[in-house]
Amino acid sequence: MNKMYFTEEHEFFRKSFQDFLQKEVVPHIDKWEKTGHIERFIWEKFGEMGYFGIYQPEEYGGLDLDLFYTIIFLEELQKVNSGGFAAAMWAHAYLAMTHLKKEANHAQKEKYLTPSITGEKIGCLCITEPFGGSDVSGMRSTAVKKGDHYILNGSKTFITNGIYSDYLIIAAKTSPELGNKGISIFVVDREAKGISATKLDKLGWRASDTAEIAFDNVEIPIENLLGEENLGFPYIMQHFALERLIMGINAHARSEFALEYTIQYMKERTAFGKSISKFQALRHRVAQIATDIEVCKTFNYVTAKRLNDGEYVVKEATMSKLISTKVSDEVMTECLQFLGGYGYMEEYPLARLLRDSRLGPIGGGTSEILREIIAKMVIEGKEYKPAT
Repeated sequence: MNKMYFTEEHEFFRKSFQDFLQKEVVPHIDKWEKTGHIERFIWEKFGEMGYFGIYQPEEYGGLDLDLFYTIIFLEELQKVNSGGFAAAMWAHAYLAMTHLKKEANHAQKEKYLTPSITGEKIGCLCITEPFGGSDVSGMRSTAVKKGDHYILNGSKTFITNGIYSDYLIIAAKTSPELGNKGISIFVVDREAKGISATKLDKLGWRASDTAEIAFDNVEIPIENLLGEENLGFPYIMQHFALERLIMGINAHARSEFALEYTIQYMKERTAFGKSISKFQALRHRVAQIATDIEVCKTFNYVTAKRLNDGEYVVKEATMSKLISTKVSDEVMTECLQFLGGYGYMEEYPLARLLRDSRLGPIGGGTSEILREIIAKMVIEGKEYKPAT
């Protein structure tokens, strides 16, 4: 299957990225997991190597490569066994930077996108609110135009890179009376007066900083509006296809990593005079897990190919996240069980993998919301189209 989607150049990139991660990232992972703070130098190293520019235009320092380089980037990040570190990297590159790439004008891109590609600036995307969750249209944050500024008030929560980022991509209602048709998107500097952030204590993704952010009469220059006023909701919606596919790819890669480790453990672990990989009950469970992972991976690659070709694959991307994150949780539970008591120990990778995986069916749209979206498309024939 790899030859269907990955060229020699892709595989060379994979190998070089693997080497980079082993040398520059893996030695620091346990420390970052304990402190919840990813040190600044690694962002700059990612930038120096061009990893933040994989999917970005050459005009601003990017490489403008096809989507399968992104898939490699995502898959290999999962193999360092820190969902938090991986999330910090891809949330910057594919959540915050995607809005800059798609909606920002030239001046905004020069100010924010170019230094984001080099790793000099870190971004975060602020959409979810304490009372809204997956209900984007129910957000309460407002940005009221006053002269040459907007005055922003409200709060956001569960924001990856919400503490240490340099700028925030923020959604707020500029015309609250219009409901979801009155939402706009802004890019806001971290040092703007009136922004405060509180770090959240999470079950998993321990290395990443996740924040609740409050906005108290924050003045946003009018030139910091991204795209057109009141088009924020369709901007957000059209990027969900990529975000959900990213989380689906993360899930199948995380599952593969867990299974590979577990199989190696089973071959080395003996019980009753033989390797536990020889017991039929365990072998057949491994066979089922491997099958489920391969089905998800194949579907995700096909969906990525269609997205790369310019199709709007919102249904398929939603299905990708729904099934791949479900399978990932099941894989982690099974693999931890195969390790027995050692699976419950922090010095073995499955404990962290299990915690990190659990975020999959929650973040980026809960599985319950995704099922309703799919139901609308499958049962009622609902169609979703990109805003731009």
